[in-house]
Amino acid sequence: MIDSRTAPYAALLLRLTLGGLFLAHASLKLFVFSPAGTAKFFGSIGLPPELAYLVITSEILAGIALILGIYTRWVALAAVPILLGAIFTVHGAAGFFFNNPKGGWEYPAFWAVTLVIQALLGDGAYALGGLRASLAGGQLRSAH
Repeated sequence: MIDSRTAPYAALLLRLTLGGLFLAHASLKLFVFSPAGTAKFFGSIGLPPELAYLVITSEILAGIALILGIYTRWVALAAVPILLGAIFTVHGAAGFFFNNPKGGWEYPAFWAVTLVIQALLGDGAYALGGLRASLAGGQLRSAH
């Protein structure tokens, strides 16, 4: 049975974690590998190099939206293809375990599943999307 008193906070914690992970991965591509280096890597695995810029931008926007709780369900679902892309283009051939050379698909698969779980749970506590919906309905209710 789901505890309706704590479930909004569980969704909040998951939302903040997922958003933070996206910002961390975008930062890695921006500040460690560089956007040009990331684009070169994408090209080396047969993807259009320009796709790297779309992925970096998507990770930043998804991270911010998840942390703030804006369109949480849709953003979480829209971010799943990023992780599936990582599995099918980079990590899948390395086997399951992420500590394998070149990283396996364990971690991105788990991350993709948690995004689906977030989409099923919704915004959770302290989400701007929840507050926006409450205000639009003409009633000021708690955001959680």
